[in-house]
Amino acid sequence: MEDYSVKVIVATHKPYEMPSDKLYLPVHVGAAGKESIGYQRDDEGDNISNLNPYFCELTGFYWAWKNLKEDYIGLVHYRRLFTMNGRTLTESDIKPYLGKIKVFTPCKRRYYIETLKSHYDHTHYPEHLKVTRNTVERLYPEYLDSYDKAVNRTWGYMFNMMIIDRTLLNDYCTWLFNILDDVFKQISSLSGGERGRVSLAKLMLSEANFLILDEPTNHLDILSKEILEEALNNYTGTVLYVSHDRYFINKTATRILELTNQNMVNYI
Repeated sequence: MEDYSVKVIVATHKPYEMPSDKLYLPVHVGAAGKESIGYQRDDEGDNISNLNPYFCELTGFYWAWKNLKEDYIGLVHYRRLFTMNGRTLTESDIKPYLGKIKVFTPCKRRYYIETLKSHYDHTHYPEHLKVTRNTVERLYPEYLDSYDKAVNRTWGYMFNMMIIDRTLLNDYCTWLFNILDDVFKQISSLSGGERGRVSLAKLMLSEANFLILDEPTNHLDILSKEILEEALNNYTGTVLYVSHDRYFINKTATRILELTNQNMVNYI
């Protein structure tokens, strides 16, 4: 029986307790321009580390695709790992299945009352999916029906987590990053207001626990303002913002510092 090699990268942006099994390789995603945290960096070799604010853990997956040589490559997160029999998956656990199974995914996550598309529309920005759909239609029209079917399901395989055979990895990553590259180019040419909405979406998707925003409602339409208000009210960290939008302040602020005549008045 052929002995297949396998490596699963653990995407992280900070030091964390990592699995000790040799199956795993911790990778510092978005490492470009940052100090080392002691893990493999995703800005070495062929990489797109500088795109991490847009592509998140996928910059680590791209690095693994381009720079690792194993027969199977996988992606997990520092706080989300594959398990088997109630414990973290090990190399000895997966070895018997290599060559027989081409792709390993997490269990399905079900939303029941809404689709993947409606969930994304509620939590992010609908125009993202519109741009993506148009890109799929233009670059890979044979996949458009599959795309529509996938986003209208009430379940999905989440977090970009997988362990995948090298041949399929090459096909999948070529397809995926062609689409992402095209979408990114379109977003980078958006209007000022549209870029502002994308930037806010990036902030809310980050794991930062303190945000500083300067006039965040400038150039936003009414729907975008409502989405921002909901996102900030659901945000568990601290937000410090400057705003002259009285309605927005009334909707989101729990404490107000008014600067006037070189004095500061604190309203709680």
